[in-house]
Amino acid sequence: MFDSPEIAAFRAEVRDFVRAHLPEDLRATVRAGQQATQDQTRRWYAILARQGWLVPHWPIEAGGLGWDAARRLAFDEEMAVSHAPEMNSITFDMIGPVLIRFGSPAQKARFLPAIAAGEEHWCQGYSEPNAGSDLASLKTRAVRAGDHYVVNGSKIWTSGAQYSDWIFCLARTDPEAKAQEGISFLLIDMKTPGITVRPIRGIHGWEVFNEVFFDEVAVPLANLVGEEHRGWTIAKSLLEFERLKLARVGENKRRMARAREIGWREQEHGEPLMRRPWFRKRFAELQMRLMALEANTARFLERATQGLPIGAEVSMLKLRGSQLVQLWEALTVDALGPAALPFDASAVRGDVPTLPLPELAATASSRRFLSRGYTIAGGSSEIQHNILAKQVLGL
Repeated sequence: MFDSPEIAAFRAEVRDFVRAHLPEDLRATVRAGQQATQDQTRRWYAILARQGWLVPHWPIEAGGLGWDAARRLAFDEEMAVSHAPEMNSITFDMIGPVLIRFGSPAQKARFLPAIAAGEEHWCQGYSEPNAGSDLASLKTRAVRAGDHYVVNGSKIWTSGAQYSDWIFCLARTDPEAKAQEGISFLLIDMKTPGITVRPIRGIHGWEVFNEVFFDEVAVPLANLVGEEHRGWTIAKSLLEFERLKLARVGENKRRMARAREIGWREQEHGEPLMRRPWFRKRFAELQMRLMALEANTARFLERATQGLPIGAEVSMLKLRGSQLVQLWEALTVDALGPAALPFDASAVRGDVPTLPLPELAATASSRRFLSRGYTIAGGSSEIQHNILAKQVLGL
């Protein structure tokens, strides 16, 4: 990134902090491409909270530091390349800002301090079995009954639900209204009777997503955010908070470093892969794509720091950044060859033979398969292409 002297000094401060305070077991886990445990991530969140760096992008009056976009992106990038785990964006970047903007005084007082301290984690109850990209067709119902709603229905692809304390959920409160006009935004305690969570084991061998079922779940009326039947406006606002981060510059740099390490370590015909034409060509191409992505991100960042509209063309950052993650993971798998075929042994139930695998190989296929979802989550590539075609090119 093209940094000012102030941001360059801040990057150095972040690197020094991570070097001194990131637990070694967590650093090793992330560096190896493994899934961090909840105990590991919560310990790290507590460390960041004591430093004031868990929600530094929140306004000062809400418990943050009021960082601008440049400082936020620099922080995220340095965390990624220093092998710190990805932050729980659903908790810190989605529900937090939503409550700051739309929450009642009581909701802010109840939830914001707990989130800022890393004490409560959230998941997102949007997608349903028959309502994904067409989210407005959701069927989960919330019916008023005295001082609470009764919620029935189900959600799917709910990241981290098995570990979450709360879920923010879209439910239909007016079945007679037009699709987007009869939906409400509810905060639901995951310990409420009637909630069942069923993890989904993906092809990568990890349980990232879940099904969540609501069977006569009682939700206090006080947990309605904003106006009843006006939840669609709040749901759309989530898209505003993280558009620049969707470029995933830091995550791509971490993967580039991993591919470079493998390229120098693994050999073919007696020489490192980094000297083999096929690997050098692909590595150089991806490195140039990353340089272009970083330059493009800087262009949008300049707009944001000047208070100018970012514009619909920011969709190209999400489109290119998520595709590039997949290409780095594919290069890693190809470089490791047959050694990359096994699943991550720690994610497979039962007795698994111990194989003499090269470092980073055990999780290579799992990471490659997991990255396939990057061009779906957060707005699929097809949706990004449509936005660019209609709103930028006028097609």
